[in-house]
Amino acid sequence: MDEQHTVFLIGGGTGGDEQAVFTLRSSETACHLTCSYRDKVIEAEEEDYFEALFQIRQQLELDRLLPFCYGASGNIYPEGTVIEMSRGLIACKVKMGQLPQKSDLVNIFDDGYDVVPTFVRIQQEFWDEWLASLPS
Repeated sequence: MDEQHTVFLIGGGTGGDEQAVFTLRSSETACHLTCSYRDKVIEAEEEDYFEALFQIRQQLELDRLLPFCYGASGNIYPEGTVIEMSRGLIACKVKMGQLPQKSDLVNIFDDGYDVVPTFVRIQQEFWDEWLASLPS
């Protein structure tokens, strides 16, 4: 059975609460993610779910929509071993100059008081800045 997550969408200019349903399906070699919202469906297939969400977010941005979940939060990014163990479902909250701790791990489809939804480009820029902030 496929796993599903319902995520609020912000933006889009509709003035109301919108939601998307993300459906996860995996094989041994790929992670397939489907996003259903309004009367639309976006699909992505990547090596991990974080990257698939990344691809879907780029399409949602065309409708000026941002998912309200950790996977779309500016200070969240997957790290090597974490992404391999979880197929990209778990990512790390990162803080400038600090390595993530076990308590910083979150499910990319969960939400919380500290979610700061951003566009894909901004999340990538934050990640690059964070990497540069780490001690050598």
